Amino acid sequence: MIGGEAAVIDAERARARRRRWQRFAVAGVWLVIVGAFQAWALARGVTPAEAATDLVDAIKGSAWGALVFIAVYLVRPLLLFSAAVLTVAAGFLFGPWWGVLVVVVAANGSAMVAYAVGRWLGTDSQPDAEKRLGRYVVRLRERSFETVAVMRLLFLPYDLVNYLCGFLRIRPIPFLAGTAIGSAPATVAFVLFGASIEDFDGGVPSLDVTTLLASVGLLLAAIGAAEILRRRERARA
Repeated sequence: MIGGEAAVIDAERARARRRRWQRFAVAGVWLVIVGAFQAWALARGVTPAEAATDLVDAIKGSAWGALVFIAVYLVRPLLLFSAAVLTVAAGFLFGPWWGVLVVVVAANGSAMVAYAVGRWLGTDSQPDAEKRLGRYVVRLRERSFETVAVMRLLFLPYDLVNYLCGFLRIRPIPFLAGTAIGSAPATVAFVLFGASIEDFDGGVPSLDVTTLLASVGLLLAAIGAAEILRRRERARA
């Protein structure tokens, strides 16, 4: 009996080692991809705004533009490319209504991609993670939807939240729901800002003032709500 138990323990340890090395391999490949992309962008002197402009030029007027945009948005977190820049580009490409719909699909899909990567790289040892990161992790697990929504409203780094929630193995449904609702004000504001850009004339954008004002007003309201939430969180802490 003792020998059988020892064999089981040895097999479990071997599986744990294999999982650990698989995670290291995935993390290594991911870092190589990110490093290669950043090196390419640095060598060519391409900024996120310029890359987004190239994307706009490539798919503008294309029947497959929305699908190409969503595909680019889905791989965006793997390259650590700016979500805000692509969201603004969606408003310019597809207008306010279709732009919001496309970004909602694309952004929440990309959030789940980053979440899945974080979950793969994460740990099964929940008590250890709670001990290292404190009561905020406990709250994130116990009130996942509310906490994720607040983190989105507070404009915490989008991809960092995605990877962290996956790493800590937050339940996927509350994570996705909190992301969708908490990100909505900023998403609509950035899409409206992009939609307010009617055209470029010699590099100077022509703006729809009404749409631009709606974007600014919504963004200011979101910032105000974030500040109220931040004060509540500070008082609660």
